[in-house]
Amino acid sequence: MKLSQQSQSLIEATIRKAIGKYPCGCEQTIVTDIHLQPVNNSGELFIFDDNDEKLACATIEEWLTYDGDSDDFYRKVESILHIALDKMKESGVFDNLPIIQPYSFVLVDEDKETITDLLLMDDDTLLVNEQLLKGLDEELDNFLKELLEK
Repeated sequence: MKLSQQSQSLIEATIRKAIGKYPCGCEQTIVTDIHLQPVNNSGELFIFDDNDEKLACATIEEWLTYDGDSDDFYRKVESILHIALDKMKESGVFDNLPIIQPYSFVLVDEDKETITDLLLMDDDTLLVNEQLLKGLDEELDNFLKELLEK
């Protein structure tokens, strides 16, 4: 699923709007998760807090015309949201949020069941993902080979 630049920007703006609901300059808020719920039928992206209060919503045009099954839809949307959140993290968008770490951005389905953690905000913990593990087997095989040769 390919998104237009406009849709990618809309996703980021919706996330910014959602986290903007947490006022800066006050005491830190205890939040464990921020839920992102894409809906294939309506093309909407809902963002909720832990209390199921809607923080933001947007309609992504490309999701309206998606014809695949729901598992494939969530897999493709997971990649899109993961990239957007990583980009935002790298640019420092989440640095000054008044939310106590650790907290996560979580992809949920229409029943609000967790599909996967998209981004974990914690200075001490790193989520293992496909990109991190890419080539790990080969590196471990090379390491073991070199170790056994000595």
